[in-house]
Amino acid sequence: MVIRVKAPPPPERVLYVDATDQIVGRLASIVAKKLLEGYRVYIFNAEKAVLSGDPLRVIWGYQKMLKVKVHVNPYKWSIHRPRDPRWIVKDAIEGMLPKHNARGREAKKRLRVYIGVPEEFKDKKLIRFPEADASRLGHKFIRVEEVAKAMGWKGVLTKP
Repeated sequence: MVIRVKAPPPPERVLYVDATDQIVGRLASIVAKKLLEGYRVYIFNAEKAVLSGDPLRVIWGYQKMLKVKVHVNPYKWSIHRPRDPRWIVKDAIEGMLPKHNARGREAKKRLRVYIGVPEEFKDKKLIRFPEADASRLGHKFIRVEEVAKAMGWKGVLTKP
């Protein structure tokens, strides 16, 4: 008689990342690698992450894409540029994932990005990546929140 025992599932690997004063590109490359390794990643304070470069040129580069038009069905075919800080950070990370295979699509599902820190995650220990710290940049950077507001983001709606 054969007794079959089901092995317990491996412990879920979860990262809680604080994006405050983290360079978006460097943060995105580290997080994309962790997602492909099987981690579930939660990113908090997305609006406080920074984009490197001259602030006016960064804003100009993002706004330039808003003016691109197409002749046929612009809602379906035109370039969609995110205005929300969550989506600006999320787009940077998803751009570094292989989107044409199942591994990349599964990794994309394990990513969550938040503005601020929600109540259910207040007790979690947030990590930061020293290689993505904005102190390395000097004075040429702009926060994602400022770029989002320049593109028309209204900010977080507060409950009355």
